[in-house]
Amino acid sequence: MTDAEEASQVLRGRVKWFDPVKGFGFIVADGAAADVLLHANVLRNFGQGSVADGAGIVVRVQQTQRGAQAVEVLEIAAPPPAVHVLIQGEDSPPVSPEEVLALPMEPARVKWFDKGKGFGFANVFGRPEDVFIHVEVLRASGFADLVSGEAVVLRVIDGKRGRMAAQVVAWESGLRHG
Repeated sequence: MTDAEEASQVLRGRVKWFDPVKGFGFIVADGAAADVLLHANVLRNFGQGSVADGAGIVVRVQQTQRGAQAVEVLEIAAPPPAVHVLIQGEDSPPVSPEEVLALPMEPARVKWFDKGKGFGFANVFGRPEDVFIHVEVLRASGFADLVSGEAVVLRVIDGKRGRMAAQVVAWESGLRHG
């Protein structure tokens, strides 16, 4: 074990807030006296460009002169499928969380996502049609935002207007758990 590994500890907690524009946020860690700084580069090393406020997270932390700082994201709690937040209406076929979990994980790249509009689209590799991503599905999946070109993994259902994401998973997590 290196000195750096010995000086770090693993903490479990929740994201207090994260701002991808500012490039950082904070974690409220279980049993920690102060908040833990989460820098965007540490999150990107895990394979995500953002994380939703309130998401469960496990990080390796080191003490610095400025306080506790996350140096590695080990896990972002995999929330249940976002079926319950799919817009209920004509586009939302009845589907249970168990049915969503049984769907294949499809690798995709974000075409565009506009947080202000509340939706965006992704392209699944090897398929011509776009996949609709609603902001509430994104939040329930543990993300605050998506960036054009970002690689993700999707569980997709067929709606009346086309394919729509029921769950969004970080690329690195999808590779590990797919």
